[in-house]
Amino acid sequence: MKLLGYVQSRLIYRAWYYFRQGYSTYLTFILGYVSTFVTVYYLAIKDMPYLLGIFPDFMVFLIIGTVIGVPLSVAIGWLHLKRTRAWTAEVDIGVEANPYLYKLPPGHAKEVNTPAILVQLRILRRIAEANGLLEDSDRAELDELQKKLLTLLEGGHVGSPRRRMDF
Repeated sequence: MKLLGYVQSRLIYRAWYYFRQGYSTYLTFILGYVSTFVTVYYLAIKDMPYLLGIFPDFMVFLIIGTVIGVPLSVAIGWLHLKRTRAWTAEVDIGVEANPYLYKLPPGHAKEVNTPAILVQLRILRRIAEANGLLEDSDRAELDELQKKLLTLLEGGHVGSPRRRMDF
């Protein structure tokens, strides 16, 4: 019964995420785009005779606004991503909140990469021990790494996640 509740809860949160993405990225974008042009044209331009000379009807305003607005928006978006610290802060927050940076994501990282790293670690340890290259501090460090890798493979987390990890 607890598993069913977990699955239902997970499905609800996934549906909520998909809803927000579809609504904010697509639906409100289109509605916001159109309503901005309609509002500006019919509340501002219609009441200014000198602007009516430039934009005699709504379609002319929409086309000119789009021709200017799209490249301007692309440039602003590029500046936001490439030239401001705002994007860096957004990414930092996303990284801090991402539980998969403290756990192994499903797939090749859990099924192939981490087990391969464990095997390599064991082999290198044996080689280093056979050649007398390991000091006590090296052994402790290798033990700690192996312990963390095993924790990750068992579904645990390493590090200090900044939010509750209940997935």
